[in-house]
Amino acid sequence: MKEKGQYYVLKEKAVPDVLLRVVEAKRLLDSGKTDSVQDATEQVGISRSSFYKYKDDIFPFHETAKGKTITMVIQLDDEPGLLSIVLKTVAEFHANILTIHQSIPINGIASLTLSVDVLPETGDVTQMVASIEEQTGIHYVKILGRE
Repeated sequence: MKEKGQYYVLKEKAVPDVLLRVVEAKRLLDSGKTDSVQDATEQVGISRSSFYKYKDDIFPFHETAKGKTITMVIQLDDEPGLLSIVLKTVAEFHANILTIHQSIPINGIASLTLSVDVLPETGDVTQMVASIEEQTGIHYVKILGRE
């Protein structure tokens, strides 16, 4: 069985420098201060391969997630009721679903993009993601972004 991802909260001093530079490169790209990954990685002093290796795995932690939009992609088996379980899990954490897009299943596997508004009563977002990942038929959950 494939291992599910775990999430950790670390103090900045415990995070390797390359990961902090990836966050900075992403900030440069998002803010429009640079136009390309090449420029951003040169400015922060890392290789493009390091950027691509870690870009989906690190993002800044915001003290309050209240009012934040989280977009995630979920790869899941094409089984009746599985989407309903995912949506029920989101509802149990009192997050507000903003958008849902599910691709046409290929070889019995579908990709779901889900944007949710995190409310004060949502609590720990990583717990919500972990609850979704624990479901049978879910291959992975990846957070694409937070606003």
